[in-house]
Amino acid sequence: MSDASQRARQERALSSLYGLAEDIYTQLDKGRIPQMAIPLRTKSNISFDEKKGVWKYGKGRGQRSAKKLRGAKMLLRTLHVLGFIKGMIDGDRSSTLRELYYISEGWDIAKFSTQDESNLLAEDLEILTGSLREDFRLRPEEDGARVLGDLTLEEVTRRGDPKRFNCKDDVGDSGYGIPFNVEEEKLRLLDCDADFVLAVETGGMFDRLVENRFDEDARAILVHVKGQPARATRRFLKRLSENMGLDCVTFCDGDPWSFRIYASIAYGAIKTAHISEYLATPTASFLGITASDILNYRLPSDDLSPQDVKALQDIRSDPRFNDPFWKDEVTLMLDIGKKAEQQALAKYGLDFVTETYLPEKLAALGVLG
Repeated sequence: MSDASQRARQERALSSLYGLAEDIYTQLDKGRIPQMAIPLRTKSNISFDEKKGVWKYGKGRGQRSAKKLRGAKMLLRTLHVLGFIKGMIDGDRSSTLRELYYISEGWDIAKFSTQDESNLLAEDLEILTGSLREDFRLRPEEDGARVLGDLTLEEVTRRGDPKRFNCKDDVGDSGYGIPFNVEEEKLRLLDCDADFVLAVETGGMFDRLVENRFDEDARAILVHVKGQPARATRRFLKRLSENMGLDCVTFCDGDPWSFRIYASIAYGAIKTAHISEYLATPTASFLGITASDILNYRLPSDDLSPQDVKALQDIRSDPRFNDPFWKDEVTLMLDIGKKAEQQALAKYGLDFVTETYLPEKLAALGVLG
């Protein structure tokens, strides 16, 4: 994708934002109390898109109305944000979401009370315009994934020059850190000599697999997703799956919060269901740690906290987990009252995870022969 294509995306986003502003002013000119309709971002308002294989928002809508002070402030903030975005696009600048929050300090009564408010507004604008916040020149705070394996990339440098490198031979033990923009105009995927990608939750386990050279022995691309994965990480995994034809396998801790990491990779997060088909990898599979693993491998474990129990009960009503595998595993975890970390596998030594656990689990998934 060329710079011209990127600029065209930004111009389309800007045009859509103008449309939102014009709609608000039109309502005011007609003597109406302005309002905007926003899809409800709740579990009850997501449905499975059979064609795309992802979860997306349904038809439920909520109203942002100036009839009440809170709604009036949100509409005023929206207009301030539209002006801020226009200035960035015109000036070829960008802002972090955190900077957007602090920029609002100069907006008098329209300033944001918390960063959650500014983040939600950025997501609302995505939903209303059909564009991405990256097209608004807004970027996240969190780092993207670390990648290690036989994958050759070409990234455009700060000087605008393409630089080619291999994520096994041309990087250190920490791997390659992906940028927040992983689209074709910034990052080209050139070649890959691997059979699958393993998305790893924790840094400790990623480093263990790197030291044990699991990427070489299993012909894998290792991706440290750093807990709940950033958008760039989820998009990168999707590109590896679609563009390079790699199976995507997630390897996480055994607790409800880690189960949600898998769900966000495979089906999309509830709060970003409007762009699930852009971020989600529906063919991704979950390897572990499962409740069954805790029993079968006799892993060291901790008692579930009340928060863990509630999260597991919530998962039972989450449509992304509505299949026999997840129903059985969630029920079993609640029955035994235990959770376990990936690194609990070290009970059997530093090599057990790469010599026994992963080969057995990957074979069961049909990823390794």
